[in-house]
Amino acid sequence: MPEKKPNREITDEDRVKLKPILGIRPGHYLAFIYGAVLLLILFFVLLYPGIRNPGLVLSVKSEPWGAAVLVDGVYMDTAPCEIYVSRGRRRIELTLPGFVPVQTEKDIAGRVFASALFPEKIEIREKLEARNPASAFINEAAEYAAWSFAGEPNPAYQIPQGLSEGVYRHGPAASDAAVRKSMEETLEASARFAVTRAGLRDLIRAKTLLDNNGLSPSPLSLLGSMEDMINFLGANPGSGAWLAAVLGGNAGNALAASSWYAESVRETEQAQNRTQPPQNSGRIQAGLLTFEMIPGGLSLPGKNFPGGAAPESFYISETVISIAAWEAFLDKQPRWKPENAESLKKEGLVKEDYLEASGAPGAPAEGVPGISWHAAGAFCEWLSSVLPPQYAAWEARLPTEAEWEYAVKSKALDSSGFKDSGHFWEWCGDPFAPLSFLSVSDTAAQALGSPERSLRGGSWVNPGGSVGSETRASLPPSFCSPFVSARPVIAPKRPHQ
Repeated sequence: MPEKKPNREITDEDRVKLKPILGIRPGHYLAFIYGAVLLLILFFVLLYPGIRNPGLVLSVKSEPWGAAVLVDGVYMDTAPCEIYVSRGRRRIELTLPGFVPVQTEKDIAGRVFASALFPEKIEIREKLEARNPASAFINEAAEYAAWSFAGEPNPAYQIPQGLSEGVYRHGPAASDAAVRKSMEETLEASARFAVTRAGLRDLIRAKTLLDNNGLSPSPLSLLGSMEDMINFLGANPGSGAWLAAVLGGNAGNALAASSWYAESVRETEQAQNRTQPPQNSGRIQAGLLTFEMIPGGLSLPGKNFPGGAAPESFYISETVISIAAWEAFLDKQPRWKPENAESLKKEGLVKEDYLEASGAPGAPAEGVPGISWHAAGAFCEWLSSVLPPQYAAWEARLPTEAEWEYAVKSKALDSSGFKDSGHFWEWCGDPFAPLSFLSVSDTAAQALGSPERSLRGGSWVNPGGSVGSETRASLPPSFCSPFVSARPVIAPKRPHQ
C-alpha cells in the first residue's frame, strides 16, 4: 500500500489579498472595472460600427435575375443579393448583357445604434428591358456553342447552362412572332453543338422554357415540346446515332437496340448512296488558278447534309491555292506577307507557323500550306476583284462543307478527281458544328457561328483510307498548320451582298 500523504494546511501566505487603491476597497473598484469593460464591449458592438461606417443593407432583386449590381460604378454583386452601402447619396446601377441598364440614386442614411446586429434594410426591385432579344439570345447561344468544345464535364469541372438561362432572360419577348421565330431557329442551330450530356440537358431545358415564353413549363407546353422534339429527330437522319453516342451507358445501348435507331441508320445510308452522273462541265481561269464547273441539281446530299437539296452550280479550283497565285495576291495585299506575321498575330488573324511548311519527307511541293482561315478569306476577296467581267454577279470564296463534299463526290463519278486532293486539309467557309447533319436555317447557323471553322480533305500525313469525302475536322480560324491549305470556289453572290 502506498503511503498516504498528509493534507497540506493552507496558511495566510497562500492567500492572495487585493489591497485598497487610493483608499477604495477592492470590492468597489473591481465592480467599476467590470462595468467599464462591459460598457466598452457594448460600445464596440452596438455603437462603433454605426459611427465608423454608417449605412444600411440594400436587398437588390432584378427581373430577369443575374444582373450585375454597381454602386457608384463599382461592381458589388449579382442580383438577387444583399449588400451593405455606406451613408451618402449613392448611384445604384443594374446591368445585364443585352438589356437596357437601370440606374437610380438613393440617399442612404442608416442608424448608428446596433447597425451591425440589426442593420436597416431597404429593397430595390427592378425590371430590365431587352434591347434586341433575338440578337441577345444569339450571343447566349454562341457561348453555348463555344463550351461544346470543352468536352463532357465531371465533378471537378462544370459548364454553365447558358442556353436555357438565355431563354429564361429573353423568353418573355417571344410573345412577339418575329422574335419567337428567330429564337426557335437559333435554338435549332444550337442543337448541332449538343455533343455532351450536359449540353443535351441544357438544350432540352431551353426548348421547354421557350415553349412557355421563358417561364416554368406547364403540362400542356411540355407535351407540345415533346412533340416538336420528336418531329425534329424524325426529320434528321442520323439522330439515333447521335443520341446513342451522347447518352452512352445503358440508355445509349437501349436506344441502339431500338427499331427507330435501325431506321435512322438505314435512312442515313440511303442518303449517302443517292447519286446521279454529272453533266458536262466547263472551265474558267482566274487569279492564275483553273476552276472547273460543278453543275447543280444532283442528288448528292451525303450523311452530313440531309434533305436531298443540292447546291447551285459553282466552280471549284482544280488545285489548292498555288504558289504563283499566292505571290500574285501578296503583291496586291502586302500586309499578308510573312514578314508582317507579328502584326497579323496581334490582330488575331494568324498564329504560329504562318506560311511555314513542314519540310518533312513526302510533303507536297505545290500548294501554299500554313495559311489561316482569315488569310484564305483575304485571298478569296482579292480573287473576287480579278474575276472576268462576265462574272460581275459572282464571287470567289471558300466552299461550304456541302459544296466541297458535293464537288468531290460528283468528280469521283466521272473518274476525274482534283489534282492534289488529299495533299492538305482544306479550309471551308462554314462555322464548324459537330452535328452538321441536323437541318437548320442557314441564316441562324451563320448568326450563331462557332469558335472553330471546318476542314475537309485530309493531308499527306494521314494513312491511306483513313480520310474520306465525309471526314470532318476543325480548327480555330486564326490557326496555321503545315498540313492545312485552301481551295477556293467561284459562285453567285449571296443575297445579303
